[in-house]
Amino acid sequence: MTDVTDAPAPAWTPSAAQHLERVLWVKHWTDRLFSFAITRPDTFRFRSGEFVMIGLPPAPGETKPILRAYSIASPSFAEELEFLSIKVQDGPLTSRLQHIQEGDAVLLGKKPTGTLVLDAVRPGKRLFMFGTGTGLAPFLSVARDPDAYSNFEQVIVGHGVREVNELAYRDLFTKDIFEDPLVGEEAQKQLVYYPTVTREPFERQGRFTDLIASGKLFADLGLDQAKFDREHDRIMLCGSMEFIKDMAALIESHGLVEGSNAEPGDYVLERAFVG
Repeated sequence: MTDVTDAPAPAWTPSAAQHLERVLWVKHWTDRLFSFAITRPDTFRFRSGEFVMIGLPPAPGETKPILRAYSIASPSFAEELEFLSIKVQDGPLTSRLQHIQEGDAVLLGKKPTGTLVLDAVRPGKRLFMFGTGTGLAPFLSVARDPDAYSNFEQVIVGHGVREVNELAYRDLFTKDIFEDPLVGEEAQKQLVYYPTVTREPFERQGRFTDLIASGKLFADLGLDQAKFDREHDRIMLCGSMEFIKDMAALIESHGLVEGSNAEPGDYVLERAFVG
């Protein structure tokens, strides 16, 4: 394995607002989806569920890097920083980012932020995390954080995708997390993985909004309720603008109130996107 710390630095120098880090590994899930991890600076601190700006040094002929917001998929205590990304062939950043390899340079912003954090929701009994596509990323972080299991009796991770092969990290939620030395024992008792597919046959099909409105989601989870319960249920949302808009309207129709870092509430959402 290449020692990424020995890789030569590019001639271009990042700004004072950026770290220059190295790629540790890359995993391609499909022709539209991949994950990667980079080295973590000793001074870099974040809360599980936050996002940060990620980019690449300028290509030949360019003077400025292109950066985009990416949710950090690893938990706050991890030694490496993990990310989940789409591949957009003509995307300003992902058209290049999808070709990174071990040892390559990646720019990392110095100021992580975000609202998909445990601090932004009020205490409750159940934590629902609904993500579509790469919107799963922040919940990969939160679901591997011991605080999630200390704060809630049940941690539910819902992942909605178009095709079955886009259920990235399915093995993590159905097998690997139960062997995790930090949260494995708690996850066995408290974690529920709830995947759904919209365009292919699968054990569960349909959009989250439909599964919630029909009551099927609650029935599948063995909950004796027809809608979210403001006293016990807390919700995190991450995905497309359309998904967030529709889900927020549905959740608010159940009486839940949006929260923030300044004022924790019943549900929170993230508006940062990758391109």
